[in-house]
Amino acid sequence: MTQLLDKPAPASPAKAPHTPAARTARRKALLHWIAVHSLGIAAALFFVLPFVFVVLTSLMNDQQALTRDLIPRTWEWGNYERVFNTPGFLTWWRNTLLYAGLGTVLTVVSSIPVAYALAKFRFRGRKLSLMLVISMMMLPPQVVIIPMYLFWAKQMDLSGSLWPLIIPMAFGDAFSIFLLRQFLLTIPNEYLDAAKVDGCGEFRTLMKVVLPMAKPGIAAIALFQFFAAWNDYFGPQIYASENPAAWTLSYGLESFKGAHHTDWNLTMAATVLVMAPVIAVFFFAQKAFVEGVTLTGVKG
Repeated sequence: MTQLLDKPAPASPAKAPHTPAARTARRKALLHWIAVHSLGIAAALFFVLPFVFVVLTSLMNDQQALTRDLIPRTWEWGNYERVFNTPGFLTWWRNTLLYAGLGTVLTVVSSIPVAYALAKFRFRGRKLSLMLVISMMMLPPQVVIIPMYLFWAKQMDLSGSLWPLIIPMAFGDAFSIFLLRQFLLTIPNEYLDAAKVDGCGEFRTLMKVVLPMAKPGIAAIALFQFFAAWNDYFGPQIYASENPAAWTLSYGLESFKGAHHTDWNLTMAATVLVMAPVIAVFFFAQKAFVEGVTLTGVKG
């Protein structure tokens, strides 16, 4: 009996979390949380700080821009008005909206049927067609720029305009076709079979069943194409450089920088105005964009 009384009583479950091992585990978990979030904050600052610098510089006066001052002494909101009043700036805006907007619509409309056929149809040469699409993705545009320019400029006489860049989008885009095809593979075939049992043809099945379920994927390819066209510098330089009335924002910004190479506040203000629409579009459509990219599988 004495030996039983001398034995230490077992620790109750309620006191177990206060043991040294538990405190060590909690400390490690806290340090891990701090480390992970510190890396996230550092990565966020790495991407945000350059944009903050551009915005603050755009609001400085001519003497303060690119000095050691980080905060404007006087907030020069009139810099944006001066940029808007620059001759040709609104024309660059209109041309960019035409190029990016119309090009995105044509790309989406022409890529959907091809992606649907590659994802849901079984026909001879399907794998070969898919390989051709992937091959076109790997082909740099600089490789074919000379024959393309000769065709559009010499044969079609469309140099000095944006139409050599817009018209080809009506025939689909390899990256958009491949990305949307991968997304359509995630849609179960049972939905399509049920629609066909109800009497729907292929076109009606595509319009009534597939497109509503493929909205995230369509939004993803639309945003990718819009961003690519909005930021495109190479294409307008090749086809529209000889005609200032056909310049886009990306190409016109280079001319603006050359004319105001000492007015860095105005150059930064013009840069903000070029970036702002893209940031706004992504901010409002990021949910559909992320969902479309996330749900795009590698099936098939």
